Amino acid sequence: MKFINYLESIAGISIYPMASLLIFSIFFVFAAFWAFRADRNMVDQISRIPLDNDDTQSL
Repeated sequence: MKFINYLESIAGISIYPMASLLIFSIFFVFAAFWAFRADRNMVDQISRIPLDNDDTQSL
């Protein structure tokens, strides 16, 4: 028996793909809105974080 047959037997399973798409869409719109509204200096500072070696503690 294929996996899809198990999913088809669950009542109301069709709501999960729509809910997932809705959650993704809301998150994507929020992230895009934040990216366009963010201050350019803050974005430059965040983009340099992985390259900064000012950490005085070493592991």
